[in-house]
Amino acid sequence: MRRVSVVGVSGSGKTTVARALAARLGVPHVELDAIYHQPGWTGLDDEEFARRVAEATAGEGWVVDGNYSRVRNIVWSRVDTVVVLDLPRWRVMSQLLARTLHRGWTGDELWAGNRERLRNLIRRDPERNIMLWSLTTHAKIRRRYRATPADPRWSALTFLRARSRREVAALIEAVPATRR
Repeated sequence: MRRVSVVGVSGSGKTTVARALAARLGVPHVELDAIYHQPGWTGLDDEEFARRVAEATAGEGWVVDGNYSRVRNIVWSRVDTVVVLDLPRWRVMSQLLARTLHRGWTGDELWAGNRERLRNLIRRDPERNIMLWSLTTHAKIRRRYRATPADPRWSALTFLRARSRREVAALIEAVPATRR
């Protein structure tokens, strides 16, 4: 395990898990959201996004997190392992609410000066309300990643699935720590 993709529904803990795995493996962590989101929550165009992701995943080892289908072929053509965070909806929503409230309260900068705002929690547009986004995409994303290991395009990859916080912790602990 040297090139890893961590996927799952929004709020499942992708970034937290990817950081922990990258630290244990002694490789860089690549956060797709940090590449994609530009100032004012403007997204990169597909060509530039793909170029930057290809550059970020060109090395011998890394752990990338994110669900961007527009760059999945780039990332997954280079990975050896895909970690699927397949947590139940109630767990994801509780983690996401806590994270969103914390970020909204503290005003922590995420990427390129962008911040989550508490007022977004009352918006009815899933594109602006991360809670609604996760709620409305949860089942679709779970189905996608449950079916993916059967896709012949990805038959050479190792898929690891974690269905609970306990399984997530065990998965991280099972990765031998590398000294830098």
